Amino acid sequence: MKYVLLLLVFGLASASAQAGPLRDHYLERMKEKSVGEAADPAKILPGATVRTFAYGADAAQTIDVYAPPSPRDAPILVMVHGGAWRLGDKTSPGVVGNKLKHWLPQGFIFVSVNYRMLPQAGVDVQAQDVAQALAYVQSQAAGWGGDGGKVIAMGHSAGAHLVALASANPATVVSAGGRPWQGTVVIDSAALDVAAVMQRRHARLYDDAFGSDPAYWARVSPSAQLKADAVPMLLVCSTKRLDDPCGQARTFATRLAAQGQATEVLPLPLSHRDINHDLGLASEYTTKVDAFIAARLADQD
Repeated sequence: MKYVLLLLVFGLASASAQAGPLRDHYLERMKEKSVGEAADPAKILPGATVRTFAYGADAAQTIDVYAPPSPRDAPILVMVHGGAWRLGDKTSPGVVGNKLKHWLPQGFIFVSVNYRMLPQAGVDVQAQDVAQALAYVQSQAAGWGGDGGKVIAMGHSAGAHLVALASANPATVVSAGGRPWQGTVVIDSAALDVAAVMQRRHARLYDDAFGSDPAYWARVSPSAQLKADAVPMLLVCSTKRLDDPCGQARTFATRLAAQGQATEVLPLPLSHRDINHDLGLASEYTTKVDAFIAARLADQD
């Protein structure tokens, strides 16, 4: 039900004079409900632990690090939540739940990232936070029993846009003290080409995120920022969405392939919610993501 209400607030309600107050009230309620406590990994794997670390000075710049018992040179998954660049939390069951159940018993360290959000922080600042978090994970990995040279980034929705932006131009992470990582799973972003989104009919949430300045669109667009050293990506997309994220994914993948980067598009008949929630469940979807991760990590051996 909350997803239906969210669509109404961002979509139909935006046409009325009452849209602003209604939408703002709903967003505040959602923000209050989105913050929770980290999952107990010991219920999934006895002896597993979770610790919270700050990667920056702001209270929002934190990560939860879930580790299997006695890890040694463990590969690391870094997950960035979505929420229209203004909602969401690293503890959300849809962000952590099935992913943790799947990868923790396989010996992965799983990191869930919080970052500053609208209206306090623009999308460019959010991108800097994600870059800083990735650099922090790489620098601290050995102390957690992980391997900073075996890192896979992952994000859903707004989080998918942010990890795609970092992956398109990994110099942002290098500038934060990190280095290019092994691969990225981009889960259902419809903002891979920000200018294209803004130049056609779009939901108001994109106006809030990207504004009206084409120069800013370019700064926060994975397509516009794509560099020759981009990180290999798996672009997962929902075929059920009307805004055609798979079309954007294919166009973006074509550009990546033309530059010689390993890339793949994975279209799925899942809703925007389920494509995040269901990752980690026994399915062909999870198997294909596993295969991408294994291939990217194997390149480092």
